[in-house]
Amino acid sequence: MRVEIWSDIACPWCYVGKARFEKALAAFPHRDEVEVVHRSFELDPGRAKGDVQPVITMLTKKYGMDEARAQAAEDSLGAQAAAEGLDYRTRGRDHGNTFDMHRLLHFAKEQGRQDELIQTLYRANFAEERSLFTGGDELLVELAVEAGLEAEAARAVLADPAAYADEVRADESEAAQLGANGVPFFVLDRTYGVSGAQPAEVFAQALTQAWGERSPLKLVDQGDQGDGAACGPDGCAVPQH
Repeated sequence: MRVEIWSDIACPWCYVGKARFEKALAAFPHRDEVEVVHRSFELDPGRAKGDVQPVITMLTKKYGMDEARAQAAEDSLGAQAAAEGLDYRTRGRDHGNTFDMHRLLHFAKEQGRQDELIQTLYRANFAEERSLFTGGDELLVELAVEAGLEAEAARAVLADPAAYADEVRADESEAAQLGANGVPFFVLDRTYGVSGAQPAEVFAQALTQAWGERSPLKLVDQGDQGDGAACGPDGCAVPQH
């Protein structure tokens, strides 16, 4: 079974939702047969790469709240993250464009290190004193290396604005087609969708339901033709003259 997760590195609920989903997945009896794929979604796609501002400032402008209310929202998020065992800095974080990070995540997927990279990026953005948005490409390369990627290969991806750009846009287009206008958004076997950072119990129920309702493979009726010649672990069918 495949679970696709549309998310953005700048999204705190994606950070929390990933932890809740993984808690459910860890207890799922068929967890070893579940493939998890991370898909791209930008919360602020129109923001220029160099346009960086404090999270509190972003919240006040985007939602029309005062600074006290914005800080209270961050404190509440910090408490919910802590409940999932996650570190979360409620002061001093900033916000910016995440497009290059998504391009790097597509590269990491090809290398089999996508989950490691997204977790490393989340940690840097939400838990550590490292700014993804002011640290430049070299910080992203450093984080890519921490996730198990080759430094020069990651640097080459970031240096080429076209690298994996189409893949990011394709993910975002697909999200729109699926009706996802916010993240995190979880799609299980292209049959069930779960929107938001739901409790682990909701993810557990979704996994169980999606697994139980998988359609078994139906073979085409071959009539009088019988089984066609094939090869298997014990060898191949021998033609009969």
